[in-house]
Amino acid sequence: MFKPVLLSGLSATALASLLAAPAAGQSAPSSTNRGREIVVTAPVQQSETDVLSGTSIVTGDELQRSIRPTIGETLARQPGVSATSFGPNASRPVLRGFQGERIRVLTDGIGSVDVSNTSVDHAVVINPLLAERVEVLRGPSALLFGSSAVGGVVNVIDTRIPRSVPEQGYRLSGIASYGSAANERSVAGATDVAVGKQFVVHADGSCLKTDDLKIGGYVLSRGARAEAQAAARQAPNDPLDFAGVANLRGRLPNTASETWTAGVGGALITDTGSLGIAYSHYDSLYGVPVRYNLTPGGEEPEAPRLSLVQNRLDLRGEIQTGGFLDRIRLRAGAAQYRHFELEEDGGVGTAFYNKGIESRLELIQSKRGGWQGASGVQFLNRDFDVRGEEAFLPRNNTAQVGLFTLQQLDRGAFKMEAGGRFEHTTLTARTAVSDDRFFRGQRSFDAFSGSIGASYGFAPDWRAGLNLSRTERAPSAEELFANGPHAGTEAYELGNPNFKKEASWGIEATVHGHGEGYSFDASAYYNRFSNYIYDALVTQGPCEAAAAPSGREVDLPCFQYAQADARYYGIEAEGSLRLATVGRYAINADLLGDYVHAQIIGTGPAPRIPPLRLLGGLEAQSDSVNARVEVERSFKQTRVLGLETPTDGFTLVNASVQLKPWGAANPTTLTLSANNIFDVDARRHASVLKDFAPLAGRDLRATLSFRL
Repeated sequence: MFKPVLLSGLSATALASLLAAPAAGQSAPSSTNRGREIVVTAPVQQSETDVLSGTSIVTGDELQRSIRPTIGETLARQPGVSATSFGPNASRPVLRGFQGERIRVLTDGIGSVDVSNTSVDHAVVINPLLAERVEVLRGPSALLFGSSAVGGVVNVIDTRIPRSVPEQGYRLSGIASYGSAANERSVAGATDVAVGKQFVVHADGSCLKTDDLKIGGYVLSRGARAEAQAAARQAPNDPLDFAGVANLRGRLPNTASETWTAGVGGALITDTGSLGIAYSHYDSLYGVPVRYNLTPGGEEPEAPRLSLVQNRLDLRGEIQTGGFLDRIRLRAGAAQYRHFELEEDGGVGTAFYNKGIESRLELIQSKRGGWQGASGVQFLNRDFDVRGEEAFLPRNNTAQVGLFTLQQLDRGAFKMEAGGRFEHTTLTARTAVSDDRFFRGQRSFDAFSGSIGASYGFAPDWRAGLNLSRTERAPSAEELFANGPHAGTEAYELGNPNFKKEASWGIEATVHGHGEGYSFDASAYYNRFSNYIYDALVTQGPCEAAAAPSGREVDLPCFQYAQADARYYGIEAEGSLRLATVGRYAINADLLGDYVHAQIIGTGPAPRIPPLRLLGGLEAQSDSVNARVEVERSFKQTRVLGLETPTDGFTLVNASVQLKPWGAANPTTLTLSANNIFDVDARRHASVLKDFAPLAGRDLRATLSFRL
């Protein structure tokens, strides 16, 4: 797992880390030096070992080996990370069992300004092909980016706004990939060109096309297939053709996709600061797996496709000031987004419109006597409108202002950290007077989150930490105002406008150890929630009662949001060890594992919690060739809520080889990989659609990347 230090925008700490890294030609395994990596997502950049929470950094060769069309699948092999896996085109990260409104997916520190948090069938408008680096920050530090980040933050860092002037006047990078499981063809490129000594212009673009996904067995899970076979015996002449559905296998229908992106940007870069702006366009058409109706006499299931477009502007500025403040940073993004949920005849069934703006102003303090910190303000505004017969939300607005600070004290072996965030959120349902379907009015919430922690270096290259946090989160518009059918998820969604703030107490312990030939990171955490918001599959009674005043019929499964106390605890750990050095090759073994236990008090297990998982790998590394084989075991999940079904365990075997034809000094890399070699039937419990949409079957991939 090669993790090179990001070269652009190096802080003094990052530069020291770079100088301490092994020189080219040495065979020390890069994965054993992860603690020297700098975490740039937080306002105060820190070494990975100094962060009081679980942290993952994916870049370089590991990012190229892991890259997939969605950010969820790209990160799914990181500790504590799963994915929503709503088919191959809409897969959002799941962090420590949290998804949706409890994690934030950012692009260069600012939200993706899409509607992926509102429903699992909505894609994240971030293209992994253009990512230079991805950071996953879990635990209390993530709260600096919003109270909805209680589960963690995924920050995808790209080069759309240049950070430095190319030394030779230009930079050019590209990546092309092919995956056999979906006949996936993708290509992306980016270039920076210096105009004079201080101005840099940027352009990038990408194209991705896939067919229906090949799978390792039947479309339906074992339980759903038995249900379909029983329905076929009960109603052999039903037009839903239960026998045919039960026998579907080999490919996942309605999962083909086409996506293209384009972007331009420019930046003025001086010795004391920079100011840049960028425009980007994202266009995608993708299918959503079918949730088959297995009830005789029921409605014909839909096979919707989503047509998605986003136009976005981004701004980033930074200036060094000196004195008490070292620098001031400004980051802002604004976007217009729409997607249409298309019927099988191509007509628009439901239209989603989202207009949003988000900005952050950060004041970075100079380091004085071991004390440093950052404070700032964050603003977010979102106008969201769903139109059509199956609109499940009223037109609504979310306005949020947050004030935050993070302060750190470094006394060598002993380090201390404290942070706080105040957030005011106003959510307004702008329902027409003539429409009795939805709540009409406004809810406001004041939320405060804070954390305090410390770490101690108890031995050379080893550090242990403990962190206590208190978090509060305002309900989202979807959790408050939803009341209607949603074709993309084939569900009737019902919120509650009377919800209270969600709050939790949390404690997390961490251990980091990084030395010559080994690396180890582990986190254990416990969260005690009050007014925890969750959605559960229930009988249709509540949904029918909510729909009755408007005369609507409910013929879909009913998912109702509710509040209760909840308890989350878990552990995640990863480590690597150099086993031997054979000639030019360092032979490394690595292992990661994660487990989450979540209980809703008085109700039962929280829904869609990933089971215990172990992933082990054996890798031979050199300057020109890296070869790896790994085995991932996801155990059976039997802790289910209500009508949720258990999920069988599975074992995936993957292998890859990375070739650097011109040596480590040249970044041209060819990666060949075989994933799910034994073509097994694999389903993620975190997926709402796991009984109807397994993961990819055997997938042979080739990826070529270069940088000039």
